[in-house]
Amino acid sequence: MFFVRTAMEKDLPRVREILVDTWHATYDDIYGVDKVTEITDSWHSLERLEQNRHIPNSEFLVADNGEVIGGVAFATQKEKTIHLHQLYVHPDFHGGKTGLHLMIEIENSFIDAETISLEVEERNQKAIAFYKKYGFSVVGKTENCGQASSGIEALIMEKPIVYADD
Repeated sequence: MFFVRTAMEKDLPRVREILVDTWHATYDDIYGVDKVTEITDSWHSLERLEQNRHIPNSEFLVADNGEVIGGVAFATQKEKTIHLHQLYVHPDFHGGKTGLHLMIEIENSFIDAETISLEVEERNQKAIAFYKKYGFSVVGKTENCGQASSGIEALIMEKPIVYADD
C-alpha cells in the first residue's frame, strides 16, 4: 500500500524514472521513441523537477510504500483552479488506487480551489477513462499540451471540486 507525501530532493531520480518509464509505455506507439525521449529529457529533467519543488502555490507529491516510490503528482493553483500538470503511476503499479490517492491529496492541498483542470493526449484512452471515472469531463482542446509551442494536441478536462461541507 502506498501513502502520499511531499516529494523531496532525494526522490527526484526515482520520480524521473517513473515519468520516463510511463511516458515510453504510453506514448512510444503514438509519437515514437525518439520524440518521447526528447520530451522526457526536456520536461522531466532533474533540473526541471527540482524547479517544480519550489514553484509558489504548488504541490509536488509522491506515492511511497516505504520501499519504492510508485507514483507522482504535480499541480499548481491559479485563482480558483488547480492545474494538474502530472499524475503518473509507474506501469508496474497500475490497477491499484495509487492514482486516485494522489488525485485526492492534490484536491485537498488547495483549500480554496473550485475546479481542477488537466490536459491529456486524446489517444491516451486509459488516462481519459481514469479521469472520467472520477468526474472529469472534456471542456476543450489545446494545440500545445504541456508548454507553449509544444505542438502536442490534447484534450482539456475539468471537474468541480466538491468539499464535504458544500
